[in-house]
Amino acid sequence: MTSVLVYGAYGHTGRFVVAELRRRGFEPILSGRDAAKLPGGRPASVDDPASLDRALEGVAAVINCAGPFAATAIPVVEAAVRAGVPYVDVAAEIEANLDTFALEVDSVVVPAMAFFGGLGDLMATAAMGDLPEADEIHVAYALSSWHPTAGTLSAGRVSRERRNGQRVRYANGTLEHRDDALPTLDWTFPAPLGPQPVFGEFSMADIVTIPRHLKVPSVTSYMTANAAKDLFAGGKRDSAESFVVDVVVRAGDEERRITARGEDIYAVSAPLAVEAVDRILTGRTRTKGGVASPGEMFDAPDFLEALAPHIKIDRT
Repeated sequence: MTSVLVYGAYGHTGRFVVAELRRRGFEPILSGRDAAKLPGGRPASVDDPASLDRALEGVAAVINCAGPFAATAIPVVEAAVRAGVPYVDVAAEIEANLDTFALEVDSVVVPAMAFFGGLGDLMATAAMGDLPEADEIHVAYALSSWHPTAGTLSAGRVSRERRNGQRVRYANGTLEHRDDALPTLDWTFPAPLGPQPVFGEFSMADIVTIPRHLKVPSVTSYMTANAAKDLFAGGKRDSAESFVVDVVVRAGDEERRITARGEDIYAVSAPLAVEAVDRILTGRTRTKGGVASPGEMFDAPDFLEALAPHIKIDRT
């Protein structure tokens, strides 16, 4: 049985990843920083490279689910490189993603292989199809609610600190930091949802993953106002949300659209990450090494098809 190390295995998303690995026939090896939460597992600290090396002994790959990824991504990537195994993470932290993409390594490294960052990138790549470039890409999120995990809130604080409280967007071919308020507007989602009030330039990891490999000067993401207000209010996560992700690619007069629907933004990160590991280990990748975004690494349309029944995809 192929073993895969899950770093942060006892966290909210980590538990979903462990369950998905078992469902897919892998042997999950549980790891993380808190030994008390890992009976029979392999505790390891990002401050102790030797402990990470011991944790990675004999595994075929590692999935990092331990945020804030500003602290964990680089040490775990470096350990994976030393072990000669591929690395996948579920980081939605823009700054941590940028740190990972800046690395020069020979091993396969795929950051942001999750609901935020990975899914939008795969969808945008599939929608682009044979277009050599686009004028703009829009990624609109409609969540029925958003009661974030403690890990999400902690990661958000770290990101805000790293950008000195500014917000960030991708426009004019570059990341821009701004002090003004988020724009508000309506986004017309496919039926039956229809027009919804959203915050524009509500930037998620998509603004890093998509322009990493697609030729487009503007990537804008949106979040329904009700979900954003839930996020800002904090509070304990007590239920799963339903979601719609609507991606629109515009090139001249041509518009291409792809939509995803499903339940639980944390749970669906598990099949995304595990499918990625399975494809890497079986040689179904578009590159053989280095750091790559999900849409750059994998055949996007085929990958999206493989996510059924977790996520329903519609193209127009």
